[in-house]
Amino acid sequence: MLLNNRFICFSLFLIFPACLISQNSKDESFITPQEYGKKLYENPRNIGCIKCHGKNGESEVITSYKNKGKNKIIKTPKINDMDFKTFKKAMSKDKGIMPKYDLTDEEIKAIYLYITSKK
Repeated sequence: MLLNNRFICFSLFLIFPACLISQNSKDESFITPQEYGKKLYENPRNIGCIKCHGKNGESEVITSYKNKGKNKIIKTPKINDMDFKTFKKAMSKDKGIMPKYDLTDEEIKAIYLYITSKK
């Protein structure tokens, strides 16, 4: 009985690391690109895209106000159906109320992958 328990323990000692190596070779990253994009969309640099563009990247009203007796609305554009070139350009410019995040190309691609999946 003791010999059997030792054999089982020894076998597990040999097999378990092989399972880990096999598992890790299938999943090269800790999270998927879409999960990474979601995390960046929610909080890229402490100012989440989600705050202005909403959960699905639809057009959202940020605020409304009156100016010289006229109703004014500031709203975000719909971004979940933008082409990548336009999306990347918008993420890179420092103009208007859209903050410039200084994201890497990989981060921009991840956010784009995530938000365009929300159509």
